[in-house]
Amino acid sequence: MKRVISVYFCRMPNLIPLPKNRRFVTADLVPDSWSSVQPYFEALATRELPDQAALEQWLADRSELEAVLDEDLAWRYIRMTCDTASAEKRSAYEDFIRDIYPEAAPFEDKLNRKLAEHPAADRLDTPGMALYLKRVRNAIALYREENIPLQTAQKQLESEYGALVGAMTITHEGQEYTLPQAAQLLKGHDRALREIIYHKMADRRRQDEAKLDDLLTRLVQLRTTIARNAGFDHYRDYRFKELNRFDYNAQDCLDFHEAIRKWVVPIKKSFDQYRSQQLGLEKLRPWDLDAEPAGQQPLKPFEGARELIDRSIAAFNAIDPYFGDCLFTMDVKGQFDLESRKGKSPGGYNYPLMETGAPFIFMNAAGSVSDLETMMHEGGHAVHSFLSKDLALRAFKELPSEVAELASMSMELISMDQYAHFFSDQTDRVRAQYEQLQRALSVLPWIATVDAFQHWLYLHPDHSIAERKAKWLELFKTYGSEAVDWQGLEANIHLRWQSQLHIFEVPFYYIEYGFAQLGALAIWQRYTENSKKALEDYKKALSLGYTQNIPGVYKAAGIAFDFRETYLKSLLSFTQEKIEALQATLKR
Repeated sequence: MKRVISVYFCRMPNLIPLPKNRRFVTADLVPDSWSSVQPYFEALATRELPDQAALEQWLADRSELEAVLDEDLAWRYIRMTCDTASAEKRSAYEDFIRDIYPEAAPFEDKLNRKLAEHPAADRLDTPGMALYLKRVRNAIALYREENIPLQTAQKQLESEYGALVGAMTITHEGQEYTLPQAAQLLKGHDRALREIIYHKMADRRRQDEAKLDDLLTRLVQLRTTIARNAGFDHYRDYRFKELNRFDYNAQDCLDFHEAIRKWVVPIKKSFDQYRSQQLGLEKLRPWDLDAEPAGQQPLKPFEGARELIDRSIAAFNAIDPYFGDCLFTMDVKGQFDLESRKGKSPGGYNYPLMETGAPFIFMNAAGSVSDLETMMHEGGHAVHSFLSKDLALRAFKELPSEVAELASMSMELISMDQYAHFFSDQTDRVRAQYEQLQRALSVLPWIATVDAFQHWLYLHPDHSIAERKAKWLELFKTYGSEAVDWQGLEANIHLRWQSQLHIFEVPFYYIEYGFAQLGALAIWQRYTENSKKALEDYKKALSLGYTQNIPGVYKAAGIAFDFRETYLKSLLSFTQEKIEALQATLKR
């Protein structure tokens, strides 16, 4: 693929320096077995800590060891998800989970207690230490030795999801497509073809429907046992505590669901009605949701991974030179895997590499505008990783999702001003901005659906598959759009949640997208008013990592951590005004 980098750069980016060499862990350590790392844990567990200075050095050494192990596990996970068909790569990941994790867990608890009980612990004044100690004491309260083998089994089960979904393909007219590639055919003008592709995709998912149902049943049962071992009635409250959700509770989530139902679902319905009018249809069917009107071609922001990387670096560079340097550093290090292919795990992620500092971006791009959105999203995560990489302890870089997603979702909106790097035509740029803002609001009902479903799953752990299907259908209708006709396709609705990897791999990690979307809209609003100040505060907030609580990080960004109905309405009003202005431009 021809590089377009010279077309877009006004300056050559710089490589971002990497962290210093190891001081506690030997440079040649390869954590390929428990025996290779056990001496380090034993040294930390038995070390005498006579004063505060000794404790501070002990913390630094522990942090270094954790970063080394985190990065080794990260690469095992990355390699496995890039090639789910490889038994060797899957085995390498599972070896760590099976052989190292269970042995390290009791030591982690010992080290936590050693820190929490030290007389000088509460005198440590490094920024973020008080919050870190709160998290450490929370981990101590949750720890149960009998849960170690169960948590190992949970991680192994979670890895099965990617292997199942990554193998899904369809064949059309003799050509094999991954599901992300096939989804691009749903954007075309030929409605009959869209319906054929839709049914082929649904039929392929249905082949593994029972396997995925069984997988979730096993995960729910296992997670429930873990929670009850720790003294909780159900997994939801255990998981909220495990996620260190100190700044909000389950009822706040339920209230947010209701606010979305009341104020955002009608907006989503209006978007669907507008698409219906564009397509000249009385009612939309599921295969019409991404279709382009007659005479309008699907947006094509890039051709292939190479062009996506080059154009993204250029766009980030135009926003802030440091942002461009982040992606350029990753590119030089080969830390992108972007294109969809058979045998690749679904979805996308930015995986922070705790020791070296430059993260890895994984996604399943097929050339669509939604792939551009994903790249901007994961690029925001990457910038966050770089801005927080030099914090004193690895624990300070363990970002809460509500903060991590603020970085990524804000970048999606901030980067809209740089769509000229992806679209030469002004109308295409306006279309892309319009679609981006539509998605920013349209995703909120889906977030509420997925999160509400997880609340129900774990509050009713003994549910049957039939009850699960009924509940999902109920929630889908509650937060769905009446403008879409699912008559005769109700069985396919059950397949929708099975495509959401978070439900399988990272339970209860989804509401954060909703809270962060409000924060992102607020940052974007500030950006439209004063881009320089908004970017300055955005970078300052991201540089904090997890040295402040969630409201503190949002405050540093110049916004509030607020998801009440009144705040939601004000941000919806601002965003709808922008959407209507773009819509008016497109109609001219």
